[in-house]
Amino acid sequence: MKRRNFLISSAAIPLAYTSLASASTAVPKENIQKPVATNGIPFEWIDETTGHKIRRLSDTDNTASLYFHDNGFTQDGRYMVMNSPEGVVLHDFKTGKNKVLIAGFYEVITVSATKNICYVRKLKEAGRGKGVNGLENFSVAIPSGKARSLGVVEQGSIMSVNCDDTLLLGVYQTIPYELQPGPKVANTDGGYNAIGPDGKPLSFAAAKEVRMADRLAQNIPMEIFTLNIKTGERKVVTASNDWLNHVQFSPTDPKRIMYCHEGPWHMVDRVWTINADGSGKEPVHVRTMNMEIAGHEFFSFDGKKIYYDLQTPRGEKFWLSSFDLETKQRVWYHLERNEWSVHYQISRDGKLFAGDGGDSEMVAHAPDGKYIYLFNPEIIEDLGASAPNAKDLIRPGRLVSKKLVNMAKHDYRVEPNLQFTPDGKWLVFRSNMHGPIHTYAVSVEK
Repeated sequence: MKRRNFLISSAAIPLAYTSLASASTAVPKENIQKPVATNGIPFEWIDETTGHKIRRLSDTDNTASLYFHDNGFTQDGRYMVMNSPEGVVLHDFKTGKNKVLIAGFYEVITVSATKNICYVRKLKEAGRGKGVNGLENFSVAIPSGKARSLGVVEQGSIMSVNCDDTLLLGVYQTIPYELQPGPKVANTDGGYNAIGPDGKPLSFAAAKEVRMADRLAQNIPMEIFTLNIKTGERKVVTASNDWLNHVQFSPTDPKRIMYCHEGPWHMVDRVWTINADGSGKEPVHVRTMNMEIAGHEFFSFDGKKIYYDLQTPRGEKFWLSSFDLETKQRVWYHLERNEWSVHYQISRDGKLFAGDGGDSEMVAHAPDGKYIYLFNPEIIEDLGASAPNAKDLIRPGRLVSKKLVNMAKHDYRVEPNLQFTPDGKWLVFRSNMHGPIHTYAVSVEK
């Protein structure tokens, strides 16, 4: 693949984080219309099915918490960021109040792993952000809202920031491709549109499969790259004609990257890891069964393990799988069909898991899977004696579930994207259960 130059504006060189609050000036607010205040949606209630307390964290319709593996919390757990029609909104868990951190067409990339800094991109227009070339990126101090430009990335889009705040991580595809063409569906994540062989529109899940397969077949040259925040130096990490996506830095290793070969999961070996200098490239999971799928990968918070949804085969046997980056040990935790979830997450202390369920049209075709779940992991221990090579084998386990939220009124064209709060006491998720998208939190304890 031909090497391309990525341009980042000189405004990004250098950036001294230690003096951010004193050296920065606020980005001017955009002249946008403030959305109508939410009416008729309760602030707090007890779920009648589960007995757990649910609290609405957002004030404005269509305000959403972040994608499940993008950090939205400050390290001390006091603040959380959300994307809103108003801009980026900051929630203060101490006071329970919200404020606009930066107003206008901005959306969050991530919050720093160690500093009170939120990284954001400025959208070209409403909804035109992630994956779009030529966007300007900023670091924004929390809670002051003072922002500083990191420059314009002319080719590529920034997706992650490493844990010592030295590198931006992005992807670039040489030919634009619209994954969700056509009209967007209100109060959802967008809308996949495709026509079936009979000439009739396909369901959301089926249309998504068709669109993803079509994108994979394009063989568009792509790059994963880093940009040095201080110097603006750009380096290619890896390049391919495959569809590269889901890029994320380790929460503890500033040079460890995880990414995926995107597409319909049964067609790709999806989960990969690599170092920022391009070394150490290896698959995390390689298929051994036809129609076996693995994906929606994420790091444990100590950075030692990678977790992912595993099905052997697709839609039949369900596991939450882990791979230890140091010991190479694998653990597969079994789940029932109804417990399969679009996304899983782990608490920061590694003791609990959670899942956001799914509807009957999704891959598990669960007849009763529309819940937010809490999972306690259990290892299935050897019965008195072990196989001679037991340590080299996959360790089996199970996840013992508890239902936290009845999601019967939720439309899964919005992915809940749940995350534990840093103290482990709440699970944050987004939902359209009351119509417009809002951000909620459910108490882990009754």
